[in-house]
Amino acid sequence: MQQKLRILLVEDEDHLLDAIKLNLELEGYKVHAVKDGKTALKVFKEERFNLIILDVMLPEMDGFQVCETIRLENTEVPILFLTAKNTNEDRVMGLKKGADDYLVKPFNLEELILRVGILVKRSLKPDDLKELNSYKIGDKTIYFNSFELKQDDGTVVPLTKKETMLLKLLIERKNEAVSREQILETVWNYDVYPSTRTIDNFILTFRKYFEPDQKNPVYFHSIRGVGYKFTDSSH
Repeated sequence: MQQKLRILLVEDEDHLLDAIKLNLELEGYKVHAVKDGKTALKVFKEERFNLIILDVMLPEMDGFQVCETIRLENTEVPILFLTAKNTNEDRVMGLKKGADDYLVKPFNLEELILRVGILVKRSLKPDDLKELNSYKIGDKTIYFNSFELKQDDGTVVPLTKKETMLLKLLIERKNEAVSREQILETVWNYDVYPSTRTIDNFILTFRKYFEPDQKNPVYFHSIRGVGYKFTDSSH
């Protein structure tokens, strides 16, 4: 493991916090452990993590609120909930808020390690696309971190967060048809259901930005009944 995989652990019970942290560190993970939701959100904004382990019952701000807030910023990082309640309502609530997995206390540490391994693997992509910071199409370069489009002549066009996220998703999945459901999950995170026309309008905007001939697109395609596709023969 060249670079240690990073885990944010949020648990207010000292003995459990220490036991989980120790066992994860023995497995080679770098663990940042905190005891409440507000601190968790502060740390999350300052650092990068491959997984978040989140207790539901936390002081001041519960795990559901923490998860919901994180999902507004980041739809990719896996989240594993820990809870003392084994109720379907809690499980459904956790998944609705954007959790990837759920473990009921008391749990077997071996099972936790196993689930952590699966979730962390899911967070790693086989290529460097996750670290894609910029991408050039024709005479324009998209900068994903600063939400900008720069032309070779120096002109800068600001992009919205949704435009940037959709561009990144389509470019990362180059030559693949991306379904409307995948776009909803990644870009809108299911909190608002845009109509097909809304996504179409984004594609029309991208064509305006990038296509030499908007009526005969070479980059951004609508695939009827399936979704949308980005192609680029120059890369």
